[in-house]
Amino acid sequence: MQLTRYTDYGLRLLTYLAVMPENELATKESVCAAYGLSPNHIGKIVHQLGKAGYLETRRGKGGGFQLGKPAEEINLGSLVRLLERDLDIFNCQEPRCQIQGVCQLHGMLQEAAQAFLQVLDKYTLADMVYGKQQQLTQILRIVN
Repeated sequence: MQLTRYTDYGLRLLTYLAVMPENELATKESVCAAYGLSPNHIGKIVHQLGKAGYLETRRGKGGGFQLGKPAEEINLGSLVRLLERDLDIFNCQEPRCQIQGVCQLHGMLQEAAQAFLQVLDKYTLADMVYGKQQQLTQILRIVN
């Protein structure tokens, strides 16, 4: 199973915000510069995460965004479920598989995907950065 770039970028964005100084706002430009990403992609992700309550956003001059809740409350499994459009590992419909009615592989792969998400359900954004805040801050060029 491979997560989409959209989810990858969403996790990178949240990692960036998790190590930022408290009460400081990030901008699309700062995140994009840190990771070498497209502002259009980040803008879409910020919008979705803001609507879902993961981010607090402020518009206008001096605006930006920050975590909308503590990193300890941001569950990775829930986040992946939000960002991924389709968690099916493969599609038996396109092209339609001839053995679909008797094949058991699809069910097995669905079970594997659920196991993947159950593992992520055990972790939070805080777990992702625990003990690595200083290194991440340096790598991402976040000024304290």
